[in-house]
Amino acid sequence: MATANNSSSSGSSPKRRTSAAAKRTTTKRASASSASGASTRSASTRSAPRTSAAQRSSSTAERAVLIPVGAALVARDRVLAGVNEAIANYNSTSKASAQLRKFERRGYTARNRLEREVRKTRVRVEREMRHTRTRLEREMRRRRRDAEELASRVQERLPSLV
Repeated sequence: MATANNSSSSGSSPKRRTSAAAKRTTTKRASASSASGASTRSASTRSAPRTSAAQRSSSTAERAVLIPVGAALVARDRVLAGVNEAIANYNSTSKASAQLRKFERRGYTARNRLEREVRKTRVRVEREMRHTRTRLEREMRRRRRDAEELASRVQERLPSLV
């Protein structure tokens, strides 16, 4: 049956046929065991709660060990990736110089952006202060004028009251 499916004329075809035949045999065994496993499962379901509880506690303990190990391996991989990247970026003088120039440009850009932002903030604060000073001076002149008018009215009425 394997020779009918694989009609290659190469010298390695017997290995392929054997491998394909082995796969089919394994598949047949797995399907046969799953069919016969139904009767086995019904007999073993009586002891399943004990096995299931043991498996659950075993699984929980196994997870408690595997989670930190996996996290440590992920962290190690990230550190290695960073180190490998640094080695690749700085393994020659020209590459190191290029990286330094890139850092310098980025520093210039950040400094200029910060200076621009500080300048805008200073201009905004100065403008607000001018507006506030102007408003307060205007309010002070108005109140002084009102106070002078009130004082002159009181002085005008004072002789008539005395």
